[in-house]
Amino acid sequence: MNEPAYRKTRRGLTGKPLLYFTSIFVSLGVFLFGYDQGVMSGIITGPYFIEYFHNPTRAQLGTMVAILEIGALISSLMVGRIGDIIGRRKTIFYGSIIFVIGGGFQTFSVGMNSMITGRIISGFGVGMLSTIVPVYQSEISPADHRGSLACIEFTGNIIGYSGSVWVDYIGSFIESDMSWRLPLFIQCVMGSLLCLGSLIISETPRWLLDNDHDAEGMTVIANLHAGGNVDDPRAKQEFNEIKENVLVMRAEGERTYSEMWRKYKKRVLIAMSSQAFAQLNGINVISYYAPLVFEQAGWVGRDAILMTGLNSLVYVASTIPPWFLVDHWGRRVILLSGALSMAVSLSLISYSIYLDVPATPDMVVLFVIAYNAFFGYSWGPIPWLYPPEIMPLSVRAKGASLSTAANWAFNWVVGEMTPILQEAIEWRLYLLHAFFCLMSFVLVYFTYPETKGVPLEEMDRLFGDAGVASLPQDDIDEIESQTGSLSRTVTRDIDPLSVSSTRPSEEQTFIERPLKHMDRSHED
Repeated sequence: MNEPAYRKTRRGLTGKPLLYFTSIFVSLGVFLFGYDQGVMSGIITGPYFIEYFHNPTRAQLGTMVAILEIGALISSLMVGRIGDIIGRRKTIFYGSIIFVIGGGFQTFSVGMNSMITGRIISGFGVGMLSTIVPVYQSEISPADHRGSLACIEFTGNIIGYSGSVWVDYIGSFIESDMSWRLPLFIQCVMGSLLCLGSLIISETPRWLLDNDHDAEGMTVIANLHAGGNVDDPRAKQEFNEIKENVLVMRAEGERTYSEMWRKYKKRVLIAMSSQAFAQLNGINVISYYAPLVFEQAGWVGRDAILMTGLNSLVYVASTIPPWFLVDHWGRRVILLSGALSMAVSLSLISYSIYLDVPATPDMVVLFVIAYNAFFGYSWGPIPWLYPPEIMPLSVRAKGASLSTAANWAFNWVVGEMTPILQEAIEWRLYLLHAFFCLMSFVLVYFTYPETKGVPLEEMDRLFGDAGVASLPQDDIDEIESQTGSLSRTVTRDIDPLSVSSTRPSEEQTFIERPLKHMDRSHED
């Protein structure tokens, strides 16, 4: 039988099946984040947990729950640099290992100190995963499916949250300390699966090309977007666009945080604000403390966890419509409609608790479910999609690290203050978060541009800041001519499967020449 005219570089899954398989699998990273968010909410109301930790106060519970955010905040600031050095895939690998170690400390905790230690260690892992997984997702996704794939990833997060609530509910029937140790152990199992899986997924093509592993990058592009055919025109075009962007970014100079702030201040502030308002809009009042919210409304003990579980199922379902809407309606419409809807729902929760009538428990359940549904459709997925897609390749991991750090900083503030404020200002707490929802509506309306269908390499034009326009036209023309030649070299003269990703290749030497020329031209 004759061989096909083109060369395939991979056996097994290619194209959309590979793309969706990889996207769903790396969603285990955010699954762990979601599971860890929800697992404590049911545990802290359990009688065996309360007895084992000697009837902790609301402030102690707040610290135990929210201390994870301190570890996540620190690691999310570090992972921007780490992800650029060792790659996205290895960062996922090490993040999952750290998460499993922290989960082990929590599972076999012997007191408050060891539980807090485990929460901090898990926080380091969660911070790494919650930063790098969205970056990984954005860098493997085509522009016309980038939004839907990111929303599928967020659904994995909420499935993790829902799963933890139902595990807590089942654990509530266990008459021993296993009622809280078992739910904590399950997160170790899921973390181990992600750790093993990270050994077989590919690195992102953008990181590979940015680090001059061009043949391997071409192979990954072909596998993801061209059925494994390295001679496919679409694969060559994708290669050219990414490599041209890499060369432009190198010509612009340093990639430090200070340079990122100087050149892309607007993008950084938008990215950080999206994550900050995702927390200020009130979701962790529900995610971390849903059973306490329902107990405040009149549901008691196991019934409070059951109501939380039913709420979580609606929450999961609400994350599915954005799969189909985000790349049609766009990001702005979803964020704006979600902010208004959440403000109304939170106000109704507050009013229902204020009334304190026999129907209050049922009304609170109804409005909490409505709030979760609106959040799951809007401010849940979009703030994880938006920051990595608006940041340029040269500082994408750093930009994502700052936005994720904002998430964890405000996550910690909300997690620490919620149980205290529930006692101090009671029903007024939900009005405070409704006010933040209205503020987020104003912010999005006046400052957030629409990124629907815009390729990552064209965000410079959308924002009108530093990028291609900052280079002389002669340099731009030379970069375009060199990337075209480079694509032909990679796809015709080099077998991608035979090129080591750890040594300089012919094409790497080839692309250094225009950069040296450009450096001299700028000096002149």
